[in-house]
Amino acid sequence: MTTRRDFLDTLAVGSLALGAFPLGLAAQPTTLTAGRSRAHTADWDVNWHTRLNTRYRAIFDVPEVESGYGVWRSSLWVRQYQAVLGVEPRETSTALVLRHNAIILAMQQGFWDRYDIGMGHKVTHPLTMEPTKRNPALLDAGDGLPDPYATFALPAFLQRGGIVLACDLALQDLVAVVKRAEGLSDAAATERTRAWLVPGVILQPSGVFAVLRAQEAGARYIRAS
Repeated sequence: MTTRRDFLDTLAVGSLALGAFPLGLAAQPTTLTAGRSRAHTADWDVNWHTRLNTRYRAIFDVPEVESGYGVWRSSLWVRQYQAVLGVEPRETSTALVLRHNAIILAMQQGFWDRYDIGMGHKVTHPLTMEPTKRNPALLDAGDGLPDPYATFALPAFLQRGGIVLACDLALQDLVAVVKRAEGLSDAAATERTRAWLVPGVILQPSGVFAVLRAQEAGARYIRAS
């Protein structure tokens, strides 16, 4: 198993050697063809898009940590539509994609503690802007956050019916961290890492795949971080 950056390096080298991307997929490097075959046969949950079926629907794309603000924005718009336009929350549906550097927001606090994620990624608290070891996407009233911010944490978002999607391609960076730290095989490290995802988060082949799937369901796209 290669990391996400190894994959991107392979993609870049292959495109240069073949004169960028005009060629058909069949002419791409064999490593990419093999990767595509594995993804095709994997057991992915792709039916979540049927829950994007309300009058107002949105997909929030979060590629950067940014103190968890992208996660907060995915809840804030519903409050604003309710306050300004009189739209009932039941008339809205939201999907949130955690990809690229923001994949760490999809992980439980135990993962952050065990692998020193907060300090390693120089994460800052969303209100104090001080360095923090806490996953800002999980902070709530128990952490001293005032309303309305206390209701914006991922578990509360999920409980309200929000859809949280995580990029498996980005997750490979975290798999590599677990593999090195624990001395595990590729398969064991993958299983261990996936078990650390926040309950309710749905893993997707990539964040781009998830965004496109949501747009197919009519969701408006928002770059949230």
